[in-house]
Amino acid sequence: MKLMGLGVMAGLNDQIDFDQAELVALEFNKEISKEVKLDEVEIQEKDLDYEDDEKDLQSRPPVVSVMGHVDHGKTSILDAIRNTQFASGEAGGITQHIGASTVDVNDKEIVFLDTPGHEAFTQMRMRGAQSTDIAILVVAGDDGVMPQTIEAINHAKAAGIPIIVAINKMDKEESDPNRVKQELTEYGLVSEDWGGDTIMVEVSARTGDGIKELLEMVLLVAEMRELKANPNRDAVGIIIEAQLDKARGAVATVLVQKGTLHDKDYVVTGSSSGRIRAMFNSKGQAISEAGPSTPVQILGLSDVAEAGDKIFAVEDEKIARAYADRAKEQKREERLIQKSNTNLEDMYEGIEEGELKELNIIVKTDVKGTVDAVASSFSKLSNEEVFVNVIAGAVGGISESDVLLAQASNAIIIGFNVRPTQGALQMAEENNIEIRTYSIIYEAIEDVEKALKGMLDPEFEEKILGRAKVQETFKIPSAGTIAGVLVTNGSIPRSAKIRLLRDNVVIFDGEIESMKRFKDDAKVLNNGYEGGIGLEKFNDIKEGDELEAYEMVEKERV
Repeated sequence: MKLMGLGVMAGLNDQIDFDQAELVALEFNKEISKEVKLDEVEIQEKDLDYEDDEKDLQSRPPVVSVMGHVDHGKTSILDAIRNTQFASGEAGGITQHIGASTVDVNDKEIVFLDTPGHEAFTQMRMRGAQSTDIAILVVAGDDGVMPQTIEAINHAKAAGIPIIVAINKMDKEESDPNRVKQELTEYGLVSEDWGGDTIMVEVSARTGDGIKELLEMVLLVAEMRELKANPNRDAVGIIIEAQLDKARGAVATVLVQKGTLHDKDYVVTGSSSGRIRAMFNSKGQAISEAGPSTPVQILGLSDVAEAGDKIFAVEDEKIARAYADRAKEQKREERLIQKSNTNLEDMYEGIEEGELKELNIIVKTDVKGTVDAVASSFSKLSNEEVFVNVIAGAVGGISESDVLLAQASNAIIIGFNVRPTQGALQMAEENNIEIRTYSIIYEAIEDVEKALKGMLDPEFEEKILGRAKVQETFKIPSAGTIAGVLVTNGSIPRSAKIRLLRDNVVIFDGEIESMKRFKDDAKVLNNGYEGGIGLEKFNDIKEGDELEAYEMVEKERV
């Protein structure tokens, strides 16, 4: 009767729309709400990670990463900082509780991330998560700038964060801070007392000298950056690290960036969701809430989260689960349609369409002089349409760290007389990162130049067939030096071209002269097999060298 009064002629078995049902319900003084299915929830990260009003922002502590070369004293400096802030009874074991720690300096807090080395640091940035405000670069005064120091500088610069240099081990007689400052000028870090803008502090982690000054410099830089966040909103943070604990389930270390995270909040990160069951601070104490720049460990997620993923506090379980389900679906789609990184073949197309304005290149070579020569040559190739930018250049083989930097910076890796490690090759293949290796500088310069003009026409590409480790060498009068090898990956065919690598630097590139399995001639050595290989007109083979078999195959034009 009510429907008829509304002009709707519908019987018991007819369907009516929500608006009509709502009108009828109001006639009976009842309210109805429309059931929203999980898959109908619009999942937009921007709705959760929105920009705050300027008037709502309040000062927050700075988040600091300590980076540098192995054995230069990163951990020692962190320990020295903690020992100056905490009673000796509390100092031990702080890092075992959580991958971050908070220290008080002049009534102000500083948060130190213990876990991110430059690789983890870059992985976080690659996922669009700016985890750190300031980087402390530790350089040993007696050792100077080393390969990982250069990597750390490149990663911090790519992230666009200020660097404070801590020249460590100043208690040693052989430490020379001026030499370190001189070496750092080559990488664009000029000390303030030399007329530059990089703060450099001389410290000794062993004696504690300079540690207080270092912390004061961190506070000074933080003050200049005016770091602020809104504590009165739903929390947004970043996963620093995560693991599966047998007793406690999925455990995640979270750095809260905006808002305040509360015990019992519903949260979602990537494809994992849940309700916080317990929350611990950097000393391992249970807490009920955590504001901006506070590192906490949380329990209650459905799965192990991924480092670098953002974490959001949401209204209820339904929304949390909907976001997680959608994230799973998106990951599946991304795997099916994997984003292609820049490569020289499609570069001209990108320039014509106005997409590519900068070509980033990472250069790895066998000798230092080549790095400078190549970087200089590439820089001269820039034109009005595209800027050629050498973002990193170093001596040595192409490592996984180089691939990570290339992925984060959308760069191409170019190597001269060096080869990628097996791990770097696999990572580059999985993430569509282009690695090009050359033995002649001019060939690389010509390739990039042709790519800029849209004339590059590659007909062949190199296909890696397998690798073998030299376990022993045998000198045979009639045949020269024979390498006793174990095939560690793929297979080594007798007909393949072969390279001899020593510390991933190419020593020989040519043909296989002989191949034996036990005493018989062999056509191929498969994965896990041992055998003997002789190289054509080459005898300088040593234990620990690696052999890499490859062939040139015609490349399909897409």
